[in-house]
Amino acid sequence: MIIQGIGFLGVALFVLSYQFRSNRVLFLLQLLGCSVFCLQFFLMGRYTGVISLMVNILRNVLLIRAGVWKWAKSRKTMYGILLLLLVLTAWTWDGWVSLLPMAATAVTTIGYWTHNAQKIRLSQMFGSPCFLIYDVLIGSWGGVLNETITILSILLSIVRFGWKELGEETS
Repeated sequence: MIIQGIGFLGVALFVLSYQFRSNRVLFLLQLLGCSVFCLQFFLMGRYTGVISLMVNILRNVLLIRAGVWKWAKSRKTMYGILLLLLVLTAWTWDGWVSLLPMAATAVTTIGYWTHNAQKIRLSQMFGSPCFLIYDVLIGSWGGVLNETITILSILLSIVRFGWKELGEETS
């Protein structure tokens, strides 16, 4: 129960992340949420999920610091992250279920590199269902709740800010 409970803190961080128009705030809150779920997956022995979340953390740190570290915004950096994800997924392979967090992380990484709020939310609308299925299969009930709420929260942000306005690049 304690391990399951850890995931519910991550839920609050992810839900909150979509209620800010700033990509920087979104990345920071998701970094914190990923850290919490990383701990939960580690305690559950689900290392592919841990690795995918660690790559998400690295990605979000780079995107938060992209204004300072110009190289962090480059496509080469994005491709390096995707290659790292592929290698680490192979290293922690746990059958076909490992493809779910890998696909979620890969597609959201590509979406996040656009720095476009609309495309980021679209990529998350693909990534969240992949993680939702993964969470169901491994029994992370906080993760199931998180991804369900995340999908609803993304939809709420679209209603709140408007789809057209989310197409503008923000920092």
